[in-house]
Amino acid sequence: MNRPSRSLLVLALVFCSSRITSGQDAQTEDDFFPLSRFEIPKEIVLEAGALEPLPDGSLAVATRRGDIYFVSNAWDDDVSPAKYHLFAQGLHEILGLTWKDGWLYATQRCEVTRLRDTDSDGLADEIETFCDGWSINGDYHEYAFGSPFDGDGNMWVVLCLTGSFGSDCPWRGWAVRVSEDGAMIPTCSGIRSPGGIGFNSVGDVFYTDNQGPWNGTCSLKWLRPGSFQGHPGGNRWFSLTEQGQKAAPTEPRSGSRIVVEADRIPEYEPPAILFPYQKMGQSASGVACDVTDGRFGPFSDQLFVGDVTHSTVMRCSLEMVDGHYQGACFPFRQGIGSGTLALRMTDDGSMFVGGTNRGWGSRGTKPFSLERLRWTGKVPFEIHEMKVQPDGFLLTFTEPVDPETAGKTETWNFESYCYIFQSAYGSPEVDHAKPEVTAAVVAEDGMSVRLTLNQMTRGHIHELHAGDLRSESGRPLLHDAAYYTLHYIPESK
Repeated sequence: MNRPSRSLLVLALVFCSSRITSGQDAQTEDDFFPLSRFEIPKEIVLEAGALEPLPDGSLAVATRRGDIYFVSNAWDDDVSPAKYHLFAQGLHEILGLTWKDGWLYATQRCEVTRLRDTDSDGLADEIETFCDGWSINGDYHEYAFGSPFDGDGNMWVVLCLTGSFGSDCPWRGWAVRVSEDGAMIPTCSGIRSPGGIGFNSVGDVFYTDNQGPWNGTCSLKWLRPGSFQGHPGGNRWFSLTEQGQKAAPTEPRSGSRIVVEADRIPEYEPPAILFPYQKMGQSASGVACDVTDGRFGPFSDQLFVGDVTHSTVMRCSLEMVDGHYQGACFPFRQGIGSGTLALRMTDDGSMFVGGTNRGWGSRGTKPFSLERLRWTGKVPFEIHEMKVQPDGFLLTFTEPVDPETAGKTETWNFESYCYIFQSAYGSPEVDHAKPEVTAAVVAEDGMSVRLTLNQMTRGHIHELHAGDLRSESGRPLLHDAAYYTLHYIPESK
């Protein structure tokens, strides 16, 4: 995660309102996904780094400071009477929680620990090391984010580099799996500074990485088993893989471009989605997937990603092209009380959001927060998905578009750019282009528009703005921007 400049924090005050102002009759995010804010007792420092619903109907909340609280009444319409019960303390920066077979598994810096209450007094009295196969050097930046168990019974853990620049002890800069019996399986190299981890609807694993060396901007990355994620710092530990036989991937060339190196290095898996810096956030964090069968609104199977600095939740629509994930990100919800860190979707259609500014600052002014998002049942007018075509993009919508505005090429405004793939910290936008829409074909039912562009550039973010678009009923888009990360262009569709 990255510390925002003081000037950016001042400018951010301008954007703290949740009102979207696209048009005279604009609605707000609150009309569709209102926030319920938990009242946290003054004596509790709830920098929520991980969230997990429990079988007894409470919500487990783990903190960066090593505490685990059970919160009752978390699903009530009014969350203000929620009660907090301390279950365990003394752990080290918990950034992963999951429940399985009577145990609560907590991912902390140095290990995955499992805890349970055997005498039913409400306190953890059996605490075990489940896996401690990686090392820590004592650096404050050595985060470890843990996932739930996957379909094969493995937990996934992404390990931040030492100081977010180098790998001073084994497995820093790696994603590892932890088997059902606690064995550690090194799985992917190239991690830099993760901010969250989660699964999509088919069980593939994604994590967020943050701007820095070899990361021009923050991103969502697919942890394809055996892949290299871009930062070579942790590749030194290939010598510790089974019998030391597997060779490290070829090192990327600083100053290059992502797709150039992806074509050159077979193991390299380019980011599925690049979040344009400052436009969509500055510190990508938690990952959650909507698998609630419509109980959270019209975005089933899409991913949601937090951002600490902007105190937001973003929405992501992915597709598979030439064996790789890529797709678009959209604004979704701003106004989180603190810096958005942990996200957790629950089966009833709730999204719980844990926040902390960790002393770095965030648009949300509180030092920490716990909030819940629910869908009101009203459908916002949004770009539902943006999918690549051989010569443009297919946009789908949450309600029919006005064919007159949607059919005008001037309604759709594109620009494209990329980031330098380099060992220096971050990157400016480079290689700008201005694609033009040459045709806009509206489907008969108004639910999609096929855009043809005069140019498409591999490796570029294709940024779209459509502020003049209206729905069939005359409504403007709730969010009129989309950002598609185009690494692969299909030959046919």
